[in-house]
Amino acid sequence: MGVMRKSRLNKAKQMRLIEYFVAGTTARCAAALVGVNQKTGVYYFHRLREIIAHHLEEDADAVFSGEIEVDESYFGGRRKGKRGRGAAGKVPVFGLLKRGGRVYTKIIPDASSATLYPIIEKKVVPDSIVYSDSWRGYNVLDISDFKHFRINHSQLFADKKNHINGIENFWNQAKRHMRKFNGVPKEHFGLFLKECEWRFNNPKPQDQLRQVKQWVKQYLN
Repeated sequence: MGVMRKSRLNKAKQMRLIEYFVAGTTARCAAALVGVNQKTGVYYFHRLREIIAHHLEEDADAVFSGEIEVDESYFGGRRKGKRGRGAAGKVPVFGLLKRGGRVYTKIIPDASSATLYPIIEKKVVPDSIVYSDSWRGYNVLDISDFKHFRINHSQLFADKKNHINGIENFWNQAKRHMRKFNGVPKEHFGLFLKECEWRFNNPKPQDQLRQVKQWVKQYLN
């Protein structure tokens, strides 16, 4: 992250903008409520997302163990694209979720095993149990150091443990959050994605507020 310039906004206005950010308000709406220029609001929210992404990047080497769900999803674009083929203008994202724990996301060029496996290998401790759906990109897990279970979505009743509901719940939550912004600009999509990851991993608004205020003190005050 480049050098953070101090914010010219007074502390009271910054605190109110942070509260609206945590509440999931759009920058334009927050700017109107706080009484600052719309561009100022948009820029301040952008800085908050940069700070969040920077802190998540510092934890990027943390590894997952135990029961892990893996899945990819496609963001943006109007049309439903074919899976694993660039998906018609959509951005492919890969995610890992430790059951009962954290999620980790990464923008990927495609959903081939050559792309997915190195990420799994780096982030997941050997001998962990990895759950995936039946996408062919996960075939390589069958001959790996992981215990691999596949979910067959066409079976109506999944085995109680054999599911990827956790990571699917994250995708739904992230898409719901991004929908409020009426289309996230592609060049900033990564920041919005990391914001969603951070919100999911810190679900209590009071924890989010405390963290952001602390980081802002460090960088913007």
